[in-house]
Amino acid sequence: MVARVTLEIALRKEFDYLIPPELAGRIEVGSRVKVPFGPRQVMGCVTALNETSPHANLKPIAKVIGAQSLVTPKILALARWIADYYCCAPETALKSVLPEAVRKEAEGWRERLFVRFTSFVGELPKLTKRQQEILKIVEERRELPLQELLALSETTADTVRRLEDKGLVVIALQVSERDPYAREDVLPTQPLPLNAEQSTALTQILAVMDSPSPTAGSATFLLHGVTGSGKTEVYLQAIAHALAQGKGAIVLVPEIALTPQTVERFKARFSHGPLKTIVAVLHSHLSAGERHDEWHKIRQGRARIVIGARSAIFAPVEPLGLIIVDEEHENSYKQEESPRYHARDVAVVRGRMENAIVVLGSATPSLESYHNAKKGKYALIEMPSRADDKKMPLVRVVDMREEGHKEKGPPIFAQRLKDAITTRLERKEQTILFLNRRGFATSLQCPKCGYVAECPNCSVSLTYHRREQRLCCHICGHATAAPSICPNGECRNAAIRFAGTGTEKVEDVLVKLFPKANVRRMDSDALKRKEDYRTILGDFRRGKIDILVGTQMIAKGLHFPNVTLVGIIHADLSLHQADFRAAERTFQLITQVAGRAGRGDVEGEVIVQTFTPFHSAIQFARRHDFVGFYDEEVGFRAQLHYPPLGRVALLTLKGRNDEKVAFSAEHLRKELEKALKDWKDLVIAGPAPAPLARAETFYRHQLMLRTGRMSQLSRELAKLMAVFKLPEEVMLTVDIDPVNLS
Repeated sequence: MVARVTLEIALRKEFDYLIPPELAGRIEVGSRVKVPFGPRQVMGCVTALNETSPHANLKPIAKVIGAQSLVTPKILALARWIADYYCCAPETALKSVLPEAVRKEAEGWRERLFVRFTSFVGELPKLTKRQQEILKIVEERRELPLQELLALSETTADTVRRLEDKGLVVIALQVSERDPYAREDVLPTQPLPLNAEQSTALTQILAVMDSPSPTAGSATFLLHGVTGSGKTEVYLQAIAHALAQGKGAIVLVPEIALTPQTVERFKARFSHGPLKTIVAVLHSHLSAGERHDEWHKIRQGRARIVIGARSAIFAPVEPLGLIIVDEEHENSYKQEESPRYHARDVAVVRGRMENAIVVLGSATPSLESYHNAKKGKYALIEMPSRADDKKMPLVRVVDMREEGHKEKGPPIFAQRLKDAITTRLERKEQTILFLNRRGFATSLQCPKCGYVAECPNCSVSLTYHRREQRLCCHICGHATAAPSICPNGECRNAAIRFAGTGTEKVEDVLVKLFPKANVRRMDSDALKRKEDYRTILGDFRRGKIDILVGTQMIAKGLHFPNVTLVGIIHADLSLHQADFRAAERTFQLITQVAGRAGRGDVEGEVIVQTFTPFHSAIQFARRHDFVGFYDEEVGFRAQLHYPPLGRVALLTLKGRNDEKVAFSAEHLRKELEKALKDWKDLVIAGPAPAPLARAETFYRHQLMLRTGRMSQLSRELAKLMAVFKLPEEVMLTVDIDPVNLS
């Protein structure tokens, strides 16, 4: 027998190897193997088995890794689709479907000593009082780790060994699984009664789930439900139906910060009863060992529900019945490194391949998904009301230009927002303040000579972080001590000043304005340890925090009934970016953040501070009018053939010599025009410097291609990339369906 193997080297080709007699029967499609390649041995994955090979003198496979194949045939097919559509090497796509902790040659299981109680027959031997106490603990627990027993009984290993010598306990090595949520107590919950909108949504989903042969594409639903409409309960009951059919489910969430809250709700529902199952978690904040163990629980079929960020879409759930993509509009579902896949779109493709139902949920769907629903490609389910007939929050827009006239300059907080916070503190209600900008100040400027502290590696100014007294680049990570005088040798002005506002400054001002309030900040600077997410959100849920300040990680998915006020500072930060999706992002952010307010018994209020109060994105968000925003925005997009009316491929060239990169970009355009001269609906824009012209010491130039036939264009681009020659030190990346044009 011959195995065709894809190596972990991006060579864009597969190699044939003999299966030696001693490995016969142990190798199947998806098996991880170690094979000779030149003078060394490399890891690879078996992608096919054949009786013969057209090649002579085949080398034998050296080793098979693990007792079970790691890549299922269905996941293998998905990886091939990713390589084809996203224009990347098949080896790169195949590596992405397996966590690094699982790809390692050595088994990653942790073994620990466990103490197990034995059913002793006959009269117990004479025991000391200490030994009796230890034996009682073991008898009650039946089995527990030795280290845990030593801590509980405050004894030594020798004392426990003496019990083993007497035949009362057994001490042995065994696998000890690492569970990131093992220490949390979960109270079981039961399904909640559904209102009319929820019932209609669930009925539509289950009707297709129960269909013996759903038509292609009818696996996909767009669940457009306003914030607080009860989408999660629909998810839970749909998953219960899938479990009852003997199938599993994958739930994608856009922010790791949302994972603990989501896991808690799903574990509470499925930790008991006839549908009891392990709920596995997959995201980047797990340790390598935790990721290894969680993945294998899924592969072994013990965990039938998987919750995680974008890479969880590759979880080996089999059979798969349901995929849920919560907050499907979020940019974080797009991978920014190769393979540059979008987890939402991969979910739709995987659902089609495995005949699984896909539910895309959002209060502010992406224009692409809503357009697909309007065309009939997806089934549209509308949930326009909040659960329990709660009112949508009242949104007030504050013109910060007028606020600036009242004072010497625009303040951080409008008077209306300060008064509203005071009222909430008096009522013992909670407030969330949102600003999508980290740090204390966005730049260091000298008013005398005009000096601005800029990153030496990127074309951005440095952000001031006061707690560390450092200037930092949020692109490359460059950091330097904050100067006390102007660094310009000809100026040396001591009156340098910090301009702009970040979350650290907002927190600082709040503490001074409201000294009796408990204020906490939630951004990537404040969260240094992986448990900080759960700690802060837990304290906020229990009412220990009065005001929570944060970036976009607090903008969606969080459910806190005592939050009655949301303040959005600089609501138009994302509005003036060089990106055709700027208005869409602004509308989504305002709507999502506003949705955190008024989820309890008290009506919510949202105060939006902006310098462009009459922009349509802000006005439609104020009225909670998604359809109105969609209709207007699609009209703008149609004029330039932007998504959802067309598809985009972004080609970025980068290198340390700007002239060489610019020349290469011009040459690439000519080659594209030559190779695609017969392409009818193709629009090529550029080359031009990228919006972020220099990043991490690399100059960057871009070309944008727009077409209605992206699958065919991806294949043509792959052919061109295979023969296109670039100068030394110039690199080219291809991003299909980009969400970030910077």
